[in-house]
Amino acid sequence: MMNRRTWIAGITATILLAASLAACKQEQQGEETGQALPVMVVSSQPIEFEETYSASIRGLQDVDIIPQVSGRIIRLCVKEGEQVKTGQVLAVIDQAPYQAALRIAIANVSAAQAKVETARIELNGKQSLFDEKVISDYELSVAQNQLVVAQAELEQAKAQEANARNELSYTEIKSPSNGVIGTLPYRIGALVGPTIEQPFTVVSDNSEMYAYFSISENKLRQFEIRYGSIDRIISEMPPISLQLNNGSVYGKQGKIETISGTVNPTTGAVQIKALFPNINRHLLSGTIGNVILQGLNEDAILIPMTATVELQDKIIAYRLKNGKAEAAYLTVDRLNDGNHFVVKQGLSIGDTIIAEGVGQVKEGMNVTPKTVAP
Repeated sequence: MMNRRTWIAGITATILLAASLAACKQEQQGEETGQALPVMVVSSQPIEFEETYSASIRGLQDVDIIPQVSGRIIRLCVKEGEQVKTGQVLAVIDQAPYQAALRIAIANVSAAQAKVETARIELNGKQSLFDEKVISDYELSVAQNQLVVAQAELEQAKAQEANARNELSYTEIKSPSNGVIGTLPYRIGALVGPTIEQPFTVVSDNSEMYAYFSISENKLRQFEIRYGSIDRIISEMPPISLQLNNGSVYGKQGKIETISGTVNPTTGAVQIKALFPNINRHLLSGTIGNVILQGLNEDAILIPMTATVELQDKIIAYRLKNGKAEAAYLTVDRLNDGNHFVVKQGLSIGDTIIAEGVGQVKEGMNVTPKTVAP
C-alpha cells in the first residue's frame, strides 16, 4: 500500500514539474516575441485648426470729454449709458460770467468802431489842410497813424468778442460724435475746467467695435508665406470669431482691418486690429475677450490621444526601435475634435509608434507590432 502511495506521489510531482517547466518556457517565449500591440506609422497631413489670442475690445472711437472753460455745472442733460448724437448738449456750465464777458467785448467793439470813425474824420480834415499847405507832412502822418492804430484796436476788440462768444458757447458741453455716454463722475454744482484730472465723461462710438490683439512675428511670417503678403493677409484671411469673457462666442464674425507695421521690441509681437459689427450694443468698449483665427497646417503630424500617456504633466508616446518600446516626450497642441494631438516636437515622419494600450508599456519592453490605420 505504501509503495503504491509513493508511486502516485512521484507521478504527481513529475507532472507538476513538467507543467512548471512548460509554463516557464512559454513565458520566456512570450518575453522574446513581445506583447502584440497596435502600431501606426507617423505621417503628415494638412489640417485646419483654431488659434486664440487675447484681445481688448474698444469702440470705433472713445472720446474723452474735457470742458474747454471753467465753471460750475448747473445742468446735466444726459444719463450714463445714453446714446447721443453729434452736437447734442451733455451738460451746461454756469453762463453768467461768460455772458457778462461777451457784453463787455461787444461794447469794446462799439467803442473801437467809434475811435476809427473819429480818426478817419481827423485824417480827412488834416488831408484838406495839407492840400492847402496849411500843415506839414508830419501832422498828416500823425493823423494817418492814428487811424491805423484805431483800426488795429477795432480788430483786436472784434477778436476779443469772437473769443467771448466761443467761451460762452463752450459752457454747453457737447458731444463731438455719435456714441454712448460713459460714467458721469461730476454732478450738478461740481467745478470743472480744462485742467480736471478725470474727463467729464467718455463718448464711445460703439456702432462697430475693434478687437486689438497681438501675434508673434514668426506667426505673422507664417501667414505671410501662406497668403503672399501682408496686404493679402488682410484681404483674404477668412472671417474671425470673438469669444467673450464669459466663454460664449459672439454671434457675428469680424474681419482683420489693419496689421501694425512695427514689432514691439520688448515682446516681439505685432498688433492686429479686427472690426466687428455691434448689433444691439452687445459688445462693450473696455472689455476683453479672445480672437479665434482659423489656421492651416499643411504638414501637421497628427496622432490619436490613445497613442499617448500623461505622466507628471508630460505627454509621452512610445516609438518602436529594434522591436523595443522607446519613450518619446512630446510637445503638442490639442486638435479641436478632442481626439487627436498635433505634435510639434518629439516625433518625426516615418516613426512607428504604439497606437493603443500605451498605459501598460514600459521603456525597453519587447513589442510585437500589429499595424493599424492611422
